[in-house]
Amino acid sequence: MNVKQRTIKSEFSVTGVGLHTGQSATMTFKPAPENHGYKFKRIDLPGSPIIDADVDNVTDTSRGTTISQNGASVNTVEHVLASLVGTEVDNVIIELDGPEIPIMDGSSIMFVEALEKVGFVDQEAYREYYSIPHNIHYSEPDRKVEMVAMPLDDYRFTCMIDYNSPVLGSQHAAITTLSEFKKEIASCRTFCFLHELEMLLKHNLIKGGDLNNAIVVVDKQVSKEELKNLAKLFNRDDIDVAREGILNNIELRHQNEPARHKLLDMIGDLALVGVPLKGHIMAARPGHAANIAFARKIKAQIKKEKSKKHIQIYNPNATPLYDVVQIMNILPHRQPFLFIDKILELSKTHVVGVKNVTMNEEFFKGHFPGAPVLPGVIQIEAMAQTGGILVLSTVPDPRNYLTYFLKIDKVRFRAQVLPGDTIIFRCDLMEPIRRGICQMKGVGMVGEKVVVEAEMMAQIIRVKESEASV
Repeated sequence: MNVKQRTIKSEFSVTGVGLHTGQSATMTFKPAPENHGYKFKRIDLPGSPIIDADVDNVTDTSRGTTISQNGASVNTVEHVLASLVGTEVDNVIIELDGPEIPIMDGSSIMFVEALEKVGFVDQEAYREYYSIPHNIHYSEPDRKVEMVAMPLDDYRFTCMIDYNSPVLGSQHAAITTLSEFKKEIASCRTFCFLHELEMLLKHNLIKGGDLNNAIVVVDKQVSKEELKNLAKLFNRDDIDVAREGILNNIELRHQNEPARHKLLDMIGDLALVGVPLKGHIMAARPGHAANIAFARKIKAQIKKEKSKKHIQIYNPNATPLYDVVQIMNILPHRQPFLFIDKILELSKTHVVGVKNVTMNEEFFKGHFPGAPVLPGVIQIEAMAQTGGILVLSTVPDPRNYLTYFLKIDKVRFRAQVLPGDTIIFRCDLMEPIRRGICQMKGVGMVGEKVVVEAEMMAQIIRVKESEASV
């Protein structure tokens, strides 16, 4: 089913204090065009730098997720990103006049309610989902972290946490579809253990902390004196431990609110993959570092599939544009140094050539004769001869010109090429030919598998007709 992308109807702002920095900040959400995605704009900094909500820009996961780009950072992005995913907003820019997203009440609900209040508008372009193609696993055995994304025609989450705590115990949370996010997940607040809170306070690491924006789990015996000190720190008359084993400043919104909040964090962190996902995400003991590592793994899979889509599969038995005799009318090379048998395609910017690898070629007599493998230098030379056809097609009479290598870069041999294989080379101009200098990106494939790739620079040299015919 095709679903239109959407943005918000109009801009709106929310203001609050950052949990870790203690700095007040105003966030202004603004509509954005199709295919824009999520971006943050630090309007308090010179030049108002923009930071893309992308997993490649993550720079810290110690107490929340921080992204950095163009010399600027935004801290604690996960809750607001979860609200955007949960309300299925595709395109928005968030202007921010401080370094950290306001913590609000420690959940996403205030963002969700503000987004719903302003409303949404469908755009012309369709949403492009990435559907998880097969199980993608991530694990950290030392921390007993396990995460897996499985194929599903929806977006479903299952989360389990286990802190070996007599208070929390083992907790589970799940949603079967994003439409459940607001009711089941959005209002679930961040949590920490009392010993963590005391350490953070001691090191002044939660300058914006308030007992209204976090659940504090009491995981140790605590004296009345300690409780009095905490009450004083947070400007409260009295603090005690509730029956559920948490500080009695707040009531739990769900019995398993901590597990639900971990699920909320996962949704926000996985938004940094950069595209809406379809799949079932299951996680045991997730955290920001694991979420980001998992997001990177999913993004790497997306990149891998995109690169495959960009490589066209050619039929080596198709009627050639040039056969070997016609190739010899263009290239000066001759046996045993002519390595191209056919040209399948030729345009102003690309060329496709074919090399059949046979056991009777001269170099196999001395190059690993007991285990014949096509030498890498021959693969590069064959790729260069394919590119030479493209270069020489730009001059009036190819017989009056030669092409010489100036540089070879980024060469990678990805798989062995054996007798009986057929390599198809595709060379594309990286930029227009200027002053006889050309730069090409070359890829060699056997079937659907890339075996070699390189970037080449060559120069066209005009020679006397008598020399060119040698």
